[in-house]
Amino acid sequence: MSTEHIKTLIEGRIHEDGLMETGVKGVRLFRASAPIPCAPAVYEPSVIAIVSGSKEAVLDGKRHVYDDSRYLCCPMSMPLQAGTPDASPDTPLHGVLISLDQRVMTELVMEMDNTGGSMPVAKGRLPVQGIRLAGWDEAFCDALLRLLQLGTNQTDAAVLGDGRLRELYYAILNGEAGVFARQAFSAGNAIARSIAHLSSNLDAQISIDELATRAGMSRAVFHRKFKQVTTMSPIQFVKSMRLNNAAMKIAGGMTVNEAAIDVGYVSPSQFSREFKRMFGQSPRLWSDAQQAPVGVA
Repeated sequence: MSTEHIKTLIEGRIHEDGLMETGVKGVRLFRASAPIPCAPAVYEPSVIAIVSGSKEAVLDGKRHVYDDSRYLCCPMSMPLQAGTPDASPDTPLHGVLISLDQRVMTELVMEMDNTGGSMPVAKGRLPVQGIRLAGWDEAFCDALLRLLQLGTNQTDAAVLGDGRLRELYYAILNGEAGVFARQAFSAGNAIARSIAHLSSNLDAQISIDELATRAGMSRAVFHRKFKQVTTMSPIQFVKSMRLNNAAMKIAGGMTVNEAAIDVGYVSPSQFSREFKRMFGQSPRLWSDAQQAPVGVA
């Protein structure tokens, strides 16, 4: 496989910590040479592949560590904690972040279903959860290499980028996380659509009954299916999404009151109380303690 070629390409292209655009929409390289403790984050639909070092993500208390042997697949917006605790100047972290386009992924799933493309066979019991790790197989590796080989040539990226990105999506859907991803992007997945709606309307007052109605389910059925997919109840998920987003905004320099309003809290005291319950300190103390690292958590 071409993992060493991918590593060479990424390490040769990004020399400073942070995120770097590649010229292909939704594909960014990143680097970290200092440890970043796990902190509140919200992962949008994406795949994260590491070529040197390791990252970790914690979802509902479960720790997921991934490196150059496994990539992370997150097909829905998810509130979690993430960091790069082992990065150092001597052993910097390098990787690539690929956003998953909802329309293209759904089209691919439908085409695969319509042409009789069988679901990939999962090894062992497939846990139902908001994120999943998958091994670097040959198809994923080759597609990622072809995508990154476009380099910084704007014409190559404009002409070939969408096609090579689609090839990578196809490899993901056929890979170890394929069942999980295809379920999330299936045209009939009402839970994924509910999460997308919620993520786009965090500042609105959305009730669980409203989400259940939009999904065409009773409240009880919606609650059960939602927890199967995300590991959290709908109420827990909504609260985590709002508080994690608020924590990120505060770490990025927004005032506590602005962050609270921005994620839909009307009462400052309720926001402060729930923030402290989730993160162990008040938003004021959190604000004072934060020096936001440049974005690879």
